[in-house]
Amino acid sequence: MAQPASGSPTLSSTKPSSVISIDDMASFCKRKGFVYPSGEIYGGLAGFFDYGHLGVEVMNNIKQEWWTTFVRSREDVVGIDGSIVTNPNVWKASGHVDCFEDIMLECEKCHHRVRGDHLLEDKLKIAADGLSRDAITKLVKDNKIPCPACKGQLGEGRQFNLMFKTNVGPVETEHSTAYLRPETAQLIFANFRLVTEHARLKLPFGIAQIGKAYRNEISPRDFLFRCREFELMEIEYFVHPDKTNDCPFIKDILGCELLVYSSVMQQQKKDAQAMTIKEALEHNIIKTSWHAYWIVQSHQWFVSLGAKPENFRIRQHLPTEKSHYALDTWDLEYHFPFGWKELQGMANRTDFDLRQHMKHSQADLSLFDEETSTKVVPHVIAEPAQGVGRAFLVFLFDAYTYSKEREYIVLKLHPKLAPVKVSVLPLVNKVQDKAREVFALLKGEFACTFDKSGAIGRRYARNDEIGTPYCVTIDFETLEKNDATIRDRDTAEQKRVPIAKLALTLHQLLHGHCTLKDI
Repeated sequence: MAQPASGSPTLSSTKPSSVISIDDMASFCKRKGFVYPSGEIYGGLAGFFDYGHLGVEVMNNIKQEWWTTFVRSREDVVGIDGSIVTNPNVWKASGHVDCFEDIMLECEKCHHRVRGDHLLEDKLKIAADGLSRDAITKLVKDNKIPCPACKGQLGEGRQFNLMFKTNVGPVETEHSTAYLRPETAQLIFANFRLVTEHARLKLPFGIAQIGKAYRNEISPRDFLFRCREFELMEIEYFVHPDKTNDCPFIKDILGCELLVYSSVMQQQKKDAQAMTIKEALEHNIIKTSWHAYWIVQSHQWFVSLGAKPENFRIRQHLPTEKSHYALDTWDLEYHFPFGWKELQGMANRTDFDLRQHMKHSQADLSLFDEETSTKVVPHVIAEPAQGVGRAFLVFLFDAYTYSKEREYIVLKLHPKLAPVKVSVLPLVNKVQDKAREVFALLKGEFACTFDKSGAIGRRYARNDEIGTPYCVTIDFETLEKNDATIRDRDTAEQKRVPIAKLALTLHQLLHGHCTLKDI
């Protein structure tokens, strides 16, 4: 039988997950081949990252699981893939060209620029999102907050538009200006009529999209958390304007308990409170049953893929930060090492977006209501929208585990997200031919690697650190009995299995139908 891991040292950080910082995570991701600064050989570019050979697999797995859960497995949601550059009138109608802004402060001495609300949150530990330019400027001056780079004096706050401009065509004129999309939602609204007609959709229904978005952030920070280029997974869920509380699935989630941080709790300086969805609806904390339903679906998706439920809460937007068009907005937040931060925004946008595009395009985006024989403009009751990069961080933080017994990091990713599902390891060179046969048998079934370099303990450690759920070791006994050893990443338990049953056994293990103890 193959020897257990020896606990041999590796290049990974040995910090326990309870104290790992965002910088530690960025270092780990670079060292193990998950994420690199974009164009690093030229010094990189702030807010842009490239995903390595392992990172791209995890990202693709996240997107696939999200799409499978929220689109392919549902009858009421269809998908689109909108263009990154579109007619600029889309962004004028949505308000992004004129109003998509943050407050920027510039140092009068070194000209370092910083986002105002983030500076106040860091220095004063207050919620500053949504504060006006004058309010931010006053708080900075009253509290004598200096430039974080040189300690010089910061100037007056000013509006900074986050839209990336580009030029379409061979001649640059005022009419050739276009924009890289700052979000994916507007392409759903712009394509609303075509999608509903061709997919024959009836209310209630959702339209989903996964794709890149671009925001010219004043000061990108916290690794993948706040970037200038990022990817979104989003649904716009439409309901009849008179049926915003008629969710047929609500009975299934009334008993679900979440950590709730309402706007009233925030204003009264109270702590978040655990409560069931039934309690939140009865006390009018969450306004509609549809909104509650999508909040729960988003939370449960993370938990189903291995995220720790105790690291999540839902936070209601304060009146000062809520978008003017939103009836109610909730964030699904995660307890990152740098505090509770937004993971997913979920706004009840009512009919604002469709009506804006109807007004600016003169297109009819209403739907015919057969019950009343009238036309209605649907309401977006919820828009679960989240960054893929932020989800990536959540799963890595919750998987990152320091093993005292092994003295290295074990990345306990859910098998569905793991970049490599199975690694085939020949114990010695003399069994490599047999190991290659096994590898050929498995590589068509799983994301599989072949690792023959170094001591077996070191190879186990390498695979543990990148999240490989199972290693299959080929030894001399394999040549005699035509079986192999399966080793579990999380427990280090090992079992011998006939090669003829190897693929089936690994399928059962990876899909959670059994454990090694059951074999």
